[in-house]
Amino acid sequence: MRTGFYEGLMESAVSKAFNIPSKAVQTAAMLTGDIADVAKIAKSQGDKGVFQLKLQLFRPIRPMMAQTCDSVDEALREHGGESVFEYKFDGARIQIHKQDVEVRIFSRRQTDVTESLPEIVELIKSQVHVDQAVLEGEVVAVGQDRSPLLFQHLMRRFRRVHQIEEIQRQIPLELNLFDILYLNGENLTEHSYGERRRKLAKICGRIPLAKQLITRNTEEANRFLEEALEAGHEGVMAKKLDSRYTPGIRGKGWLKIKKTLEPLDLVIVGAEWGYGRRHNWLSDYYLAARDAKSGKFSVVGKTFKGLTDREFVQMTKHLKELTIGKQPHGVVVVPRIVVEVAYNEIQKSPKYECGMALRFARIKRIRKDKTPEEADSIQNVREIYERQFKKKARYSRS
Repeated sequence: MRTGFYEGLMESAVSKAFNIPSKAVQTAAMLTGDIADVAKIAKSQGDKGVFQLKLQLFRPIRPMMAQTCDSVDEALREHGGESVFEYKFDGARIQIHKQDVEVRIFSRRQTDVTESLPEIVELIKSQVHVDQAVLEGEVVAVGQDRSPLLFQHLMRRFRRVHQIEEIQRQIPLELNLFDILYLNGENLTEHSYGERRRKLAKICGRIPLAKQLITRNTEEANRFLEEALEAGHEGVMAKKLDSRYTPGIRGKGWLKIKKTLEPLDLVIVGAEWGYGRRHNWLSDYYLAARDAKSGKFSVVGKTFKGLTDREFVQMTKHLKELTIGKQPHGVVVVPRIVVEVAYNEIQKSPKYECGMALRFARIKRIRKDKTPEEADSIQNVREIYERQFKKKARYSRS
C-alpha cells in the first residue's frame, strides 16, 4: 500500500480494531513500510507482535520528508539558532540496503532499482565494509566536468534495465550519502541526526557525503546557499542537529531552501483536448493540491505549457487509462499523476473553489518518483499565498 492520507486511515482502523495504541501501529507501519503486514500481525499476535516489528533489511521504509522554508534565517529560527546546512541536489533520492555482499537499492517510492544502478552497487560493495547497513543518499547524473545534468537525464538511467553498459557511459552517476538508518543490527532512526551523520562518516569509505555546514551565522549560511546554487544544485537542506528520523513524516526537523519561488508538486485531476496542432492530445491539465485533513484534491490552476510533443502523446495515453468521467471538452481522471509546477505567483481568484489560482503555471517535469499523497497540500499553497500577500503589502507601504 502507498503512503499518505488513506494509509493514515488504515493505521487508525487497525488501532481501533485490535485495541493497539495508534502510535505503536504508526511506528510499525513506518518501519516495515506496509500497513497491510502490520494489520496481519495485529490480528494474529495482538499488540505484542506489533511492538516487536522492526526495521528489516531489504524492506524499504518510507523516507523522512522536509517542509519548505523561505530563507536560511527562518531555518535558523526554527532550529533554535543552529542548523546543519547541506547541498540539496537535483537528483534522485535512494535507500541502499546492504547485508554482507548483497546490496539492493530502492527509490523514494520504494521501488527496487538495483538493476538500473550497477555502478552504485559496486561502489557500496567496495567502500562500505560493514556487515549490515541501510543508507540514504542522492544520485545525480553528471557531465564530463562532473557538473550536474538535468533531472531528465537521470530518469533515463532509472528506466533502463537492458544494455546498461551503454547508458552508463552516456550518463555517468555520482552518489552523495547523507544518512544512515541501520547499522549491524541497530536501528538508528531514534538517534539524533548529528550522531547518525558521525556514524555514516566512519563507514562510508571514499564515497562522498553531502557537503555540510554547521552554523549559527546567517551570512555564513547564505554564502553556503549561493555556493550550492553556483555549483548547479537546487539549494540547501537545513537539518536540526538533534532531529530523529521520522519515516513518511514531513516535519520541521528538516527544511528545504531554494533561492527562487518554490515550485509545487501538484496532481492532474482532469484534462481537456488541445487546439490547433494539439487537438489530438489531452494537453490542457487541471492541477490540484491535496487537502491534508480530508484527502480531497482542490484545483488551483490549469496549464498546457511545459511538456514536449512526445510527453503530450504519452500523457494522453496515460490519462485515457485513468479516465473516470467526462467533462466539457475533456475528461476527469483518477488523481495519480504528479507534476512539478512553476508559476509566477498565487492570485486570489473566484474561478476555483479554493479561492486561489496559480498565475502563469507551467509544468517543469513529471514526478514519476512521487505519489499523489506526497504532493503539496492546499494548506501549503495557502501559506505561500498569504506570505506573498504580506510581502506585497509591506512593499506597497515602503
